[in-house]
Amino acid sequence: MKTVERTSLEEPEPGRKPEKQPRRGFLGFLGEVPGLVLMAFVLAIVIRTFLFQAFFIPSPSMEPTLREGDRVLVDKIPYYFHDPRRGDIVVFENPTETAAIDRGVVGGFFHWLFQGLGFQQPENEDFIKRVIGLPGDVVEGKHGSVYINGKRLVEPYLTQTTQPFDATTVPEGKLFVMGDNRGNSLDSRFTLGFVPIDKVIGQAFIKLWPPSRFGLLH
Repeated sequence: MKTVERTSLEEPEPGRKPEKQPRRGFLGFLGEVPGLVLMAFVLAIVIRTFLFQAFFIPSPSMEPTLREGDRVLVDKIPYYFHDPRRGDIVVFENPTETAAIDRGVVGGFFHWLFQGLGFQQPENEDFIKRVIGLPGDVVEGKHGSVYINGKRLVEPYLTQTTQPFDATTVPEGKLFVMGDNRGNSLDSRFTLGFVPIDKVIGQAFIKLWPPSRFGLLH
């Protein structure tokens, strides 16, 4: 006797429950939202921690390269393979940390996340400056320019001269940094001092905001 296959349009056998059809449409999408949100948060954490991070420029110390209120994207990847290089624009943690504000677990997480997206400033102020002196360099300001180991440093990004400062040797494991706005920058010439390399967060490489100033940094 020939067996006839049952099609999806035929009635199910008595006592047999019909197969559950997958949810579709708007209600099905709503059921997936919590998982999508969780995945987005995990992805944001991974990217912020290991790859890229946005930063808000709080002062005019890097003008004209960066203006107060600009937002930049910082790349953390290069410094996994080598130390900062002369001319890099780097973001680094305050070498002298202050006590952190207790925001609780949830509040602290969201502050950390929004800080990484560039919408909030950290408790311990981060700085953005340009690397001028590397470990072992002798850095000196004279004749309106910076000299490294006795040779004048060419700085095409400047719009003003550099005031004289005494020669100083950069210790091992540290950097000598300066702002491009040489007349209005607290940097390694003054109270900031040398910056430990392990305090460097990453290299600022692109201006994100405002749109009129979008572009790569040099």
